[in-house]
Amino acid sequence: MPLLRTSNLTMCDKSWSIIDLQDIRYTVQQMTTVVGLKCVDGVVLASDRRASKGGMIGSKSVRKIYALDENKAVAIAGQLSDANYLINLVKAEAKLIELKRGFQLTVKEAAKLLSNIMYSGMRSYAPYVTEILVAGIDETGPRLFEADVSGAITDEDFTATGSGSPMAFGLLEGSYRQGIKVSDGASVAARAVKAAMERDPGSGNGIQVLKITKEGMEWVDIGGNGQ
Repeated sequence: MPLLRTSNLTMCDKSWSIIDLQDIRYTVQQMTTVVGLKCVDGVVLASDRRASKGGMIGSKSVRKIYALDENKAVAIAGQLSDANYLINLVKAEAKLIELKRGFQLTVKEAAKLLSNIMYSGMRSYAPYVTEILVAGIDETGPRLFEADVSGAITDEDFTATGSGSPMAFGLLEGSYRQGIKVSDGASVAARAVKAAMERDPGSGNGIQVLKITKEGMEWVDIGGNGQ
């Protein structure tokens, strides 16, 4: 059977049992920077605001951080339509589970639910072209997970994804420390995204930061509107 090409993804007929994850990973990494940090008193997510359409800027004010409920949120990199579908699906499924058992999902359970859906997509030869950071706080404390296109999840202290992640990681490695507080973590996360924006053409147009603590969520916008 011939190879089937969809956008930048390379896939084969099911009889070939091949999905080119390297091409998918490259697609996910294009044109964005998102960062997550686990702190002693909460978690922080940060992102730039630029969305691309091929080689041009499609939007200067796109959201890349979304609340799942009052104490959990996600940050997205990759194809916006896939990410939005996954977020809506996870929110609906999580709500159904909550209604059945009488209490909310933990952060780890929400991340696992997301990763199971992503893994199912990959095994069905229709992968979701996105990587998602899942962050929040529950009875176990602050938690941060990263789910990749294959459905694998990792438990992280800090992480970054997107085309600007190499620059962001450079700052995170030198600035993150165990026991950091959310107030300081928000500054580190914003600086990491700003560092990526300085060198990555796919990242820019302002920074959005979300701080999650036991007191709730706090959103901070820095720059934007073409700045």
